[in-house]
Amino acid sequence: MDGNKDEAQRCIDLAVQAIAEGKPEKAEKFLLKAERLYPTENAKKLLAKVKSAPSNGSNGNARSTTTSDEKDTGPRKRVNSDSRSQPEYTTDQLEAVRKIKKCKNYYEVLGVTESATDSEIKKAYKKLALQLHPDKNKAPGSVEAFKALGNAAGVLTDAEKRKNYDLYGINETQSHSGGGGGGHAGHYNEYGYSRGFQADISAEELFHMFFNRGFPQQNVYMRQQRRRHQARDERDTNNSSALINLLPILLLIGLSMMSSFFISDPMYSLTPSHKYSVKRETNSLKIPYYVKDNFYSEYQGSVARLEESVEEDFVNHLKHSCSRERNYRDSMLAKARTFGDRDLYRKAQNINTPSCENLQKYLNT
Repeated sequence: MDGNKDEAQRCIDLAVQAIAEGKPEKAEKFLLKAERLYPTENAKKLLAKVKSAPSNGSNGNARSTTTSDEKDTGPRKRVNSDSRSQPEYTTDQLEAVRKIKKCKNYYEVLGVTESATDSEIKKAYKKLALQLHPDKNKAPGSVEAFKALGNAAGVLTDAEKRKNYDLYGINETQSHSGGGGGGHAGHYNEYGYSRGFQADISAEELFHMFFNRGFPQQNVYMRQQRRRHQARDERDTNNSSALINLLPILLLIGLSMMSSFFISDPMYSLTPSHKYSVKRETNSLKIPYYVKDNFYSEYQGSVARLEESVEEDFVNHLKHSCSRERNYRDSMLAKARTFGDRDLYRKAQNINTPSCENLQKYLNT
């Protein structure tokens, strides 16, 4: 019974609201319902008032109420219009975007040092990604800042890309695309936000890789659903044709095994191993090389010609090693000049190039 009483009171309240809006038919409907649920004097009085009220009076009340509503609505509309004209972002969000735009290298974008560990970089990315995600941050430039953040994380969490970036700057991480400028110098807008990633990884996808979840945006959800269906279809197709797909691989393995029977091993190696365990030296430059146990019984060619080949391979190896050592030293010098770091410049000048020294020694022999 108490439940009916509460529901009846709710109907009375709705009837009073309908009377105020100039809708007597609606008010009568609610009052009759209230009477059926839990009869009260208040409902009876209101019902009698509604039935006795002339229709034109009701219309007049409706018009006056509507006019009153319009008067009330006018300022409210202006307030709503004013509220829509207000920025949809906070000062902190705008400042976060501006801070990214001022950064000169990927480490500054993430707010970490050049010695930061992989976990520190990921932690910094997660913190900033939540602040800059375009679904949350509507400040101007947030999309570009979010892409720059994703590109920085994509490069610095990849060991090979980070190594190249530290040595050569952004140009190397982009597979030598674009022009000069060594080191990290340059505004992040010059980096090209989408470059440095594989072609199928975007800043949004990297975000989901880190968080394993997403903001409630419909297109992202639909894209994930579509990918799940595609992945399921691909698994079904692969399972049904697994044997057919394996046949070329098995054929290649068989051919490689067969070819190994017809290709003989080299007669020597510049480095010792279980197979090449017997050490020898060339007669001219005294360069060490290693041969198999059965070298003396199996090799029927000219030893002098063989040692010429050994010395040529050895010198070529030194040339390549020397080139790598010099390139590394030059890149560190360029990096020191870019940042004006005197300590780094001195260290770069003192980098040893042992391969170059050995090469010079053998060439002078």
